[in-house]
Order: sequence, then structure tokens, then C-alpha cells
Amino acid sequence: MTETSRFRIGETDFLLDGRAHRIISGAMHYPRIHPDLWRDRIRTAKLMGLNAIETYVAWNAHEPVRGQWREDGDVDLGRFLDIVAEEGLHAIVRPGPYVCAEWHNGGLPTWLTAEPGIRLRSSDPRYLAEITGYLEKVNAIIAPRQIDTGGSVILVQIENEYGAYGSDTAYLDHLVRLTRAAGITVPLTQVDQPIAHMLENGAHPALHKTGSFGGRIHERLATLREHQSTGPLMCMEFWCGWFDHWGEKHHTTSAEDSAADLELLLAAGASVNIYMVHGGTNFGLTAGANDSGRYLPMTTSYDYDAPISEAGEITEKFRAFREVIARHAPVPDEPLPEPHDAPVLAAALHLVSNPLADATTDRGEFPAPPTFDELGPDIALAEYTASVPGSGVLAADVRDIAWISRDGTSVGTLQRTLGDHSLALPAGDTLTLRVEETGRVNYDTKIGEPKGLIGTPRLNGEPIDGPWRVRTIDVFALESAVRDAAADDAAASGPIAGPAGLRATFALDEPADLFLDTRGWGKGYAWVNGFFLGRYWRRGPQRTLYVPVPATRAGQNHIVIVELETMTDATARFVARPDLGHEVE
Repeated sequence: MTETSRFRIGETDFLLDGRAHRIISGAMHYPRIHPDLWRDRIRTAKLMGLNAIETYVAWNAHEPVRGQWREDGDVDLGRFLDIVAEEGLHAIVRPGPYVCAEWHNGGLPTWLTAEPGIRLRSSDPRYLAEITGYLEKVNAIIAPRQIDTGGSVILVQIENEYGAYGSDTAYLDHLVRLTRAAGITVPLTQVDQPIAHMLENGAHPALHKTGSFGGRIHERLATLREHQSTGPLMCMEFWCGWFDHWGEKHHTTSAEDSAADLELLLAAGASVNIYMVHGGTNFGLTAGANDSGRYLPMTTSYDYDAPISEAGEITEKFRAFREVIARHAPVPDEPLPEPHDAPVLAAALHLVSNPLADATTDRGEFPAPPTFDELGPDIALAEYTASVPGSGVLAADVRDIAWISRDGTSVGTLQRTLGDHSLALPAGDTLTLRVEETGRVNYDTKIGEPKGLIGTPRLNGEPIDGPWRVRTIDVFALESAVRDAAADDAAASGPIAGPAGLRATFALDEPADLFLDTRGWGKGYAWVNGFFLGRYWRRGPQRTLYVPVPATRAGQNHIVIVELETMTDATARFVARPDLGHEVE
């Protein structure tokens, strides 16, 4: 940062063109929003009175396969930042390389975390070599879009909540040097929860400390001030809602209470980034997981009970926040959009036989079961088969769910979330475990843990000798496999045992946001017009999947479902309003 920069950190304030400036920002993550809706969501956030938009950058969204870098379509960070600038707002970018964010593997690519012995988030030379290439690419996007070159970017964050994980100053030194060498001249920040040891562990003299918290505002600002003696106070993550795990209740926070906390922040003169102003959706297989003693995968919805809903509608919380902000900063004098119902319709699903076949690759035989990570990056579904005569108790470490069959007949499941590690295995000859990973851990020390079958399953305490035949299923290829396969003319009826592929067509007068009702379905994946909506699961809490309007079209639309368990209602129903589950504050 230079003294001639338009945006600087002063003794007490952020300074914009030499004048005190308060940041009132909101978080939205561009991969969680259909790119054709970026401008709409940014404009809606601006109506609330925000003057900035913050986003994480998820490395694994840009480079899911080593060397195959993307920065187009849904990961066109440059276009997203350009839209922010065009809408007259500033931008805060948090490129990690670790981001957490309830995102698959905390944003780190699985090909990286699968490296044996690599020390993540440290000055391990192997790790530094990999992240250097990543940050050079990201910073090449950010640098020409800084405020000093006519762009929107005013702050760049280094790492993310590092003090909760480590204290490797050499690692932070490397990130700072790399970022400055790339031409990033705006102030650099760091974030941690305002807990003394976290703020101390993650401290670096080149970084301005910010906090992540919700509630106990005065106490947390005071703790932050103890560790950041000069410059502006900023809550980089003002938690105004929360995320959901499969099998839990839908979390909400009181609009009144959240607005009161926002008032305290602004009245104290602090800057703020509302996390999230618009949460969006974990489309495809991007949802992460937590494990603090029990593995809990994230839902597809990342609504977060944010002021702007998953479908882009303003909420009671939006109006409450807007009233608070208006007491401290200018708010656009424009009418607010009103909520509206989505089209209601239904279509009978038609069954496709053997839906996994065209998306399956035979990986050969192995003396012991390989993990997903040993088979390649971002494998989410695979089958392990061995000759296992006899009967008894099968024990296996599966990550994260396995459907067990004996000579082609289903005999049960093992679920990591439920602590299932064994089941009674009837007499037979062939054993097959179809294993799915349901979300990569995104926080703490279990980031990058192996998926699939871990170790060798045992029968009656004895290891099951190979060979093991392994087949991997390309989940992303399932949509075209089902869409293009032969199907019966008659609609499916009665309970449908998975794995099963189903499809239907439905008509719309015009493109529209939709809410796909998943009640009556078990566990699986859904697509509309080839757009991967994500996972559904009868465990809830969410009972609908959001279909963004750009994924639909006037006239005929097609829907593809891959059911992995059992479907009791072979109908694709679209309902007027989302159902994210029973609310709990």
C-alpha cells in the first residue's frame, strides 16, 4: 500500500480519498449464485444501503483438476468484480487459499489435500509451491480491478481465521510477499474470532486485524481493540444467520435481535461486513461438512437466513437492517421488490433402467480398497465389489454412506453421520458397497481427510481379502446418461428402488424461479435443463431445491433425477414457496 492510494488505513478510520470512510458491506459468493443473477443480487444488496460487496474465492471451484484452471461462467471473478464496480459499490476479496465458508474442502482442491504428508496452511515448501501458482492467478484478476485503477476492490484478506488453526508466521510472510509482488496495493486484512489466543496466533504486522462474530458487540469490539490498537474496528463477518446440516433443524435468527446488534456495531463507529447478505446455493457437489466429534454434512441450500433469501427476495431482516443503516448512512430512495409465488405444476417421472451404466468407469482390481483420493480428484460415488463367501458381521469405515448388497440384493446401509460401522451380512458369495461422499470437511484439522472406503472391511473380525473390483461413477455425467437413455413410455408408479434414473418434461409460459419439492424422494441428485441443482435427502431439513430462473426457459423444460435410495412418489412437483424446514432460532 502506498501513501498515494485512494483507499488507506488511517490512525482511526479507513480513508477514501483522504476522508474518513465507513465500510457497510455484505457477503455473497459468486459460485453460489447463477452468473446471470449476479447483477440482480448486487443491486438488491445496494438497496439495503450497502456500499461494498465481499466475496471469498474458492480455489477448487477454479481448479478442480490440477492444471485445468477456469475463470469463466460461474467462476468469472473478474466479471463479478466488474459488475460490483458498475453498480457503484466497492469490493472486498478474500482469496484464502483456505476459505472455510461451509464450502467443499474449505476451498482447497482435493488433488492438493490428497498429497501424502503435505502440511496444509503452513510454510511446508510443497504447500507454498502449490498456493503460489494459485494466488498468482487470482491476484492477476484482482490487481487491475483495484480502486486505484478504476475498479472496485478496496481490501484483500490474507488467509482466513488462521489464528484458530495455526501460528506459522513464515507462512503468513509468504502470503503477504506474494500478494504485494502481484501488484496488490490496497490494504491487507486478516480475520479471527475476537478470542485472545486466536488474535495472537494469527497476528502479522502487515495485516489489519478484523473480527468475526455475532452478538456481545461491545465485548467483542473491546477485545478486538486490545489486539488492534490503531485504525478502524471492523467486524468482517457479522453473523446474521447460520447454516444447516442434513438431519438438523433449519436455523434462523430473529430479525429484531440481529438488527439491534447491527445498530450497536454502527453506533460504535465500526465498519461491518454482513455474513451473509445473500447466501445462495451449494449447487452441484459444492457443499462442505463439519466434524467436531460427529460428521455433519451441509445442506444444498445456503440461504443462511440472510436478508436476501436464497431466491433473491428481500425479507423481514432486510427491511430491519435497512432501517438501521438509514440512521447511519445514505440508503437509496427506491421502491423495494415484493415477494411473489413461483409457478405451481407437476410432471410424472419416467423410469430409466440402469442409470449408472453410461457414467461408470471400471478402474480394475486392487488387493485392498483404494480411497476416492487415491483414484483421482473429486470422486463422489464408487462401487467396491469382492468375492466374500459366508455370513456374519460386516464392519467397515465408510466416508460417508454405503449401500450394501449381497449377490445383487440390498441388505442395508452404513452411515457415518449415524455412527454406523457394522451390520449383519447374510450368507452369499458377492459383496458390493456403493459408497458416496456427502461433503468434504471445511473446518479445522480434518480438511483433506480421505473419502470412500478407509482401510479393508472385515467379516467376523477378519480382513476381507481382495481382489476388490472398483468402479467409479461420474456424478456430473449422470444427467446426460439419464436424459439420453431409452425409457418406458409409461410413467413410473409405486415405490422406486434406487439406484434409479428418472426424467420428465414440463412446460413454462416464460422463464421463472422454481422450487422443486423433494418430499417423497429418498436421496439423490437433481438437474433442470442440464443445470445441476445439487443433492436432496429425505433427512431434511430442506424439502425443496431452488431452481434459478436462468436455468429455465419458455416452452418445454426437462428434469432429471437420480435416486440412490427409494422414491415413493415418482412425480416432479414444483411448489409456490421454498420449504427449508422447521425453523429454530
